Amino acid sequence: MREPAVPPDGGLVAVPAPFPEAPVPERRRTARFRLDIAYDGTDFSGWAAQPGRRTVAGVLTDALAVVLRESVALTVAGRTDAGVHATGQVASTDLPAEVDPTRLVRRLARLLPSDVRITAVRPVPAEFDARFAALRRHYRYRIATAPWGADPLRARDTLAWPHPLDLDAVAAASAGLLGEHDFAAFCKRREGATTVRALQRLDWTRGPDGVVEAAVSADAFCHSMVRSLVGALLDVGRGRRAVTWPAALLSRAERASDVGVAPAHGLTLVGVDYPPDDELAARAEVTRRLRVPGGA
Repeated sequence: MREPAVPPDGGLVAVPAPFPEAPVPERRRTARFRLDIAYDGTDFSGWAAQPGRRTVAGVLTDALAVVLRESVALTVAGRTDAGVHATGQVASTDLPAEVDPTRLVRRLARLLPSDVRITAVRPVPAEFDARFAALRRHYRYRIATAPWGADPLRARDTLAWPHPLDLDAVAAASAGLLGEHDFAAFCKRREGATTVRALQRLDWTRGPDGVVEAAVSADAFCHSMVRSLVGALLDVGRGRRAVTWPAALLSRAERASDVGVAPAHGLTLVGVDYPPDDELAARAEVTRRLRVPGGA
């Protein structure tokens, strides 16, 4: 019987070499950046992104994604309600470390709609958190008391008030609200959120044009707090409520149904304060603690 021929390699079958592994792309190095933002809130459904609605965060993240070719998440200092404006809003985000801030601002200016602008971008320490590292927020509420209403060029950010406004009574009532209190009566409660706040400023001034401005500052504000404070104090100013009434509401543990909420369009977030860079982490840690009346 004839033996089968043995191949020269001893009958071993050659196995093709595996494909070389694809190189793992290097992870893009990122850095923390601060964004300063201004917007006319009239045509926005507030800051926070909402499906099917035009929001400030939605418009900004869409524009940033086009410019940077990647999705971007923003942490904001104050989530403004629908119709509320900002000249001093602040957000933080992680962007590619090689981003040129000046070029980014210019590119966004060409892409964004006219009612929102990123006015500045700058690198900040990794500990910078626009929300939790903030020391205080500053708001202004504008009220036109002239019989003909608000100046047409300022009608979108000024409330036309057709009633008398006793600023002495309003100032006296405002003084009783300063300090750290539970502002539950002036807030729309959110599950799991505290309503304890430290109200640091609540001043009222009348300009030469007759426009009244309320300057309101606090370490933070709960939902609808500023507009509820203004609404309550406007009732004092027109003589519908006693000077002592707003401070008396601080004893309530729930939202006061008899407190009116001032219209959104008169309110503007004008600034946010932060500590020095070496105190950012400590400030964020303090802010994250759940506060109770009389506590931190």
